[in-house]
Amino acid sequence: MQYADRSRIHLSVNQLSAPLRNTLLAQADILQLGIVKHASGCTIVDAGIQHAGSAEAGRIIAEICMGGLGEVHLQTDTRFEPPFSSWPYAISVSSLQPVIACLASQYAGWALSHENFFSLGSGPARALAQREDLFKTLAYQDAATSTCIVLETDKIPPMEVIEKIVRDTKIAAQHLTVILTPTTSIAGVVQIVGRVLEVALHKAHTLHFPLENIISGSGLAVLPPVAADFMTAMGRTNDAILFGGSVNLTVKGDDIAAAALASNLPSSASKDYGKTFYEVFKAVNMDFYKIDPLLFSPAKVTILNVETGRVFEAGQLNVDLLKQSFFDQ
Repeated sequence: MQYADRSRIHLSVNQLSAPLRNTLLAQADILQLGIVKHASGCTIVDAGIQHAGSAEAGRIIAEICMGGLGEVHLQTDTRFEPPFSSWPYAISVSSLQPVIACLASQYAGWALSHENFFSLGSGPARALAQREDLFKTLAYQDAATSTCIVLETDKIPPMEVIEKIVRDTKIAAQHLTVILTPTTSIAGVVQIVGRVLEVALHKAHTLHFPLENIISGSGLAVLPPVAADFMTAMGRTNDAILFGGSVNLTVKGDDIAAAALASNLPSSASKDYGKTFYEVFKAVNMDFYKIDPLLFSPAKVTILNVETGRVFEAGQLNVDLLKQSFFDQ
């Protein structure tokens, strides 16, 4: 079934995110970013490889990923009791256009590889390239004269990858910005955990909930400490959402569908729930595709059906697994 809300199709994630990209470039020194021109002519933003980056840079990058259709804030987290309340950092996300913001832009669904380089691309460039089957469902296509892509990597992409992005987006290299956010950087951690709403939208799609019935959404996830190695960092950023993420969705339609969504959406509905992500990953011999895809979702969800006024809640925060992930591994 296609996403059928045609009233939203005119929104351009590339045009709406362009001012955010310009802010990132203009404030690069303050945000501790490196800006270089690639041999291809595109602009490379180093948000954690040779330059330190910052939490504020990660926040702006997360809003770029959402195509300018979402708000991301760093805030204090008051959801936890002692002893975990001693780690009070959180990321909040909200969108009045969550389907386009999260699925047509933020979702890291564009696989880009060449020889020993591999990264999943996210951000508004995806809506130009249309390389994923997801866009057939969304029936969304953007048009722009410049674009931006975010890659979770600690390597400069080779020329072949840049050429592929240019070819598929049909945007000249000099109008392409590539933002690099290693998982072991603060900017990388912020922009990854800033996907707490996106993982809920993607799982709702996987559960075949009608996307046109999702009106708005917000999310809150605990911000984990930055890890020194990729495996630990990957584990912590996933666990921040799986065990410390909560999402609120406003939907329309019947209560049966809303209740089913609430029941099946939390991470605890997955057969792989109960261990830290690092432990789950080790248990499947580091084969990402052997992990139950239904695990990737927030810990707690609240669904409001505006047509009936009923509220459905499911899931729970898991302080024990957060503590194990953040401080004991």
